Amino acid sequence: MPERLIVIGAGYIGLELGSVWARLGSRVTVVEYLDRILPGTDGEIARVALQIFRKQGLEFVLGARVTGARVDGESAVVEIEGREPLTADRVLVAVGRRPHTEGLNLESAGVALDARGFIGVDAHHQAAPGVWAVGDVVGGLLLAHKATDEGVAVAERLAGGAGHFDPEVIPAVCYTDPEIAGVGRTEEQLKEAGVPFRKGVFGFRSNGRAMALARAEGRVKVLAHSATDRVLGVHIIGPRAGDLIAEAAAAMAFGASAEDIGRVCHAHPTLSEVVREAALAAFDRPLHG
Repeated sequence: MPERLIVIGAGYIGLELGSVWARLGSRVTVVEYLDRILPGTDGEIARVALQIFRKQGLEFVLGARVTGARVDGESAVVEIEGREPLTADRVLVAVGRRPHTEGLNLESAGVALDARGFIGVDAHHQAAPGVWAVGDVVGGLLLAHKATDEGVAVAERLAGGAGHFDPEVIPAVCYTDPEIAGVGRTEEQLKEAGVPFRKGVFGFRSNGRAMALARAEGRVKVLAHSATDRVLGVHIIGPRAGDLIAEAAAAMAFGASAEDIGRVCHAHPTLSEVVREAALAAFDRPLHG
């Protein structure tokens, strides 16, 4: 086990693996090119996550451009533009993935690739006449469950069915401790698009089940359209966030409002009560806020 570990990339994979090594006893430093962690995640949730991870002992170097890495004796040295180099026993590179489409002669089948090598598909995942593509090679969220649902939808269409797939309702989970999960749009995306919204936030510190589990850090955030109250996004950091996000995804798939979630009776004591409280807060009728 490395005494010192440098992780390059503060995305899902970098933080998942980095936090595992930190729990095993390594001194972990995470280096990220951006000035924040978890790119694409709701900014508020990412800031809470950064605070929690720092309390757990992870160190972060943000806004840092890595220019190279080399071996120096028994150590690894990471060069950073405009900063002193970092030294560790091992370096873990987690800066994203790319599709393995090179050399497959896809052009001969009429399949077009974009500049990054991803396969272009239409709304039905058709890449060319008689050719369909799903999963990581078509871009978007590079997640196993997204690829599975795309594959099911294509199979259903080939069998004459409807083949439903909604790319706007795909939950994503970062399996750190605590877990981080989200579905739908973030607060930053809504602001950029000029969509009027309300947000409701409720913490796990007020939840009896979370306190009993000694896992009371984190919060649930519900974003709802300010005019229609339709849920536009739900973002969670806290215990069992990867399980709790399923309720939000189901609600969004059926076009539910924040009030709809809030009026559903949730068992007590459960972690899901925090989702209900956040939804009620977005609807401006919190029970315990």
